[in-house]
Amino acid sequence: MIIPVRCWSCGKPVGQCWEEYKERTAHGENPKKVMDDLGIERYCCRGVILGQTDLLDNVAKFKKF
Repeated sequence: MIIPVRCWSCGKPVGQCWEEYKERTAHGENPKKVMDDLGIERYCCRGVILGQTDLLDNVAKFKKF
């Protein structure tokens, strides 16, 4: 649901890149170019970003009041 702050494998901080990555890819930019521009070069870090799905809206539907 929430992007991890650090890469699971190497420990590099990747959480600060998620919002910009999501915004730029939503506007049609190539995900590879966006990750290169953000400095995400390792395949483990790229996997963390690519494997992330934004489920917060789906989970919020089931909130108990």
